[in-house]
Amino acid sequence: QVQLAESGGGLVQAGGSLRLSCAATAQTFTDYIMVWFRQAPGKEREFVAGINGRGSSTNYATSAKGRFTISRDNGQNMVYLQMNNLKPEDTAVYYCAARRGVSLYSYVTNYDYWGQGTPVTVSS
Repeated sequence: QVQLAESGGGLVQAGGSLRLSCAATAQTFTDYIMVWFRQAPGKEREFVAGINGRGSSTNYATSAKGRFTISRDNGQNMVYLQMNNLKPEDTAVYYCAARRGVSLYSYVTNYDYWGQGTPVTVSS
């Protein structure tokens, strides 16, 4: 079992930055692919970014490329999402998710463990 807890969301003006954190309880954290999804009001949950167990490989949604950076600290069982140049369309609840394995998928159904989410609001 893996428990995930996000933090770091809030209200920010367009062009600003936020850093989201996800704390994980896992016996062998490096066994898990870690990802961030987001869900805007009235929309489906969508993939934002993912990172493999060793932190050597990442993947980003087109909307996140060049602005967001995912990273992990395996010694602390933490995953981060640094978000820069935020836009109003980035407003959503951001979720951390995990799956045991080596393949980095971008579909909600591939992930077994989810946090409760942290809200991000970007004002124009």
